[in-house]
Amino acid sequence: MATIAASASPAMQEISSKATSPARTAAAAAAAPARYRPSPMVIFSACMVLLGATGPLLLRVYFVHGGERLFFSAALQISGWPLLLLPIGVSFFRGRKHGVSNLLLAPRLAGAGALLGALYAISCFIYALGSQALPLSTSSLLQATQLAFTAVFAFIFAGLRFTPFSANAVVLLTIGPAVLGVGPGSGKPAGEASKTYWTGFCESIAAAALAGLVLPLVEVAMARYGRRTGPTARVPPPYVTVMQMQAVMGAAGTAVCLLGMAIKSDFAALPSEAATFGLGKTNYYLVLIWDAVAWQLLNMGVMGLITCASSLLAGIMIAVLLPVSEVLAVIFLHEKFDGPKGIALVLSLWGFASYLYGEKAQKKREAQKKEQQLAVAKKTGDLESAAP
Repeated sequence: MATIAASASPAMQEISSKATSPARTAAAAAAAPARYRPSPMVIFSACMVLLGATGPLLLRVYFVHGGERLFFSAALQISGWPLLLLPIGVSFFRGRKHGVSNLLLAPRLAGAGALLGALYAISCFIYALGSQALPLSTSSLLQATQLAFTAVFAFIFAGLRFTPFSANAVVLLTIGPAVLGVGPGSGKPAGEASKTYWTGFCESIAAAALAGLVLPLVEVAMARYGRRTGPTARVPPPYVTVMQMQAVMGAAGTAVCLLGMAIKSDFAALPSEAATFGLGKTNYYLVLIWDAVAWQLLNMGVMGLITCASSLLAGIMIAVLLPVSEVLAVIFLHEKFDGPKGIALVLSLWGFASYLYGEKAQKKREAQKKEQQLAVAKKTGDLESAAP
């Protein structure tokens, strides 16, 4: 992740530039460009995404061994937000001398987070539908199309500028999953009805599209409502803001899932489901607990990447989970890894590598451009000082 762009996206740069004082701008222009270093928060968030890779695996374990409650499985993906209450409280306690009000989410940002959390809950429910019908390796490949949707929506809403490499990555990550749909037998488990397979196929694509819409909207909300002016301005904002935003989205999404669980009578069905779970009652609850924790790590990592970098980078890191999910599915679930899946995996990894190389090349060009501008400015200043 050292080569990934850690700067704010165009949407965030537009807001943050308004909060930058003229003196600070002049000082930055006068200073020599520092060597590019990855942001520690970007690296930390990327590691959290990777640690959350077991979330999809445990969700598939839940379905394989007898789990059937869809709204409940959707709740598992977003209900780990209470784990954030303790670190948020500690952050408030440590920052009390600067005023707790300066750390609280702006009301409009909290409202936007609640709406986006409800939308994300719908995405989780659709993803649960696809995970129930498809093997983990297939659903993970389809979920990689989220990057393409994220890039398109980031272009529309967040002002993303495509480069040849990022466009190539989007194309490859779109073609890869399409390979799975070449024929009715591509990736379809033996004995599964074609209708069930294709329904799950479309549901996974729909979940990826909806999640790809949520990520840029979170970026826009953070850029528009999460930035402060004056002495409290921070770019990126303090991490407690990231945790609060995730908690608000998680709470709103959990409320939507709980409503669905009540309508579908999931609460009454859970004890009997635990008793008949293929791995035993104790393991049933362990799978649920660790699944919620893993998804929370993944969600926090994604939120951190959106806030400290961009929604496109968050989509890229989700695509990175593709090979991890493939390996976990083959090892623990004994899923078949056939030719179409191999081709789709290679295309997806090719797209990911293309994006990373393009970001590195773009950062190098930007650094060279800044050095040339500073050299011209210095030369012009020397000429003016030498003039009589």
